[in-house]
Amino acid sequence: MPVTIEPMSLADLPRVLSIERASFAKAWTRSNFEHELLENPHALNLVARVSGNVSAFLCAYLVAGELMVNDLAVDPAFRRHGLARALLRHAIEAARARGCRRATLEVRPTNAPALALYGGFAFEIVGRRPGYYTDTNEDALLLARDL
Repeated sequence: MPVTIEPMSLADLPRVLSIERASFAKAWTRSNFEHELLENPHALNLVARVSGNVSAFLCAYLVAGELMVNDLAVDPAFRRHGLARALLRHAIEAARARGCRRATLEVRPTNAPALALYGGFAFEIVGRRPGYYTDTNEDALLLARDL
């Protein structure tokens, strides 16, 4: 399955929004993504394409020497095919190339697939944010790794 990683564009948003809604109970809105694409100079927004179609995406910030992963989702039909790994690998390489020294993210303690993905990239739990997810009042685990 050939996969290409490319910068996200406004034309990708219908598929990105579909994947986002299929992945998260409290999904980002179109205006959230538009802000990241058009107004945030620190944003790194990527899509993974399979046969030319957006099948996964990653949104992150590159700021103050840090890669901050904000949103990563894969179309349910393409999960467990390595797309999230490919996107995360690409983001880490881009962050290193821009001089970033650390990567961080938040994840739900109940999200076993995400914890396995990040653990495979040597992310470690460095903190907990109580009540971080407002839809369920669930805590967030803060994960980090050196780059």
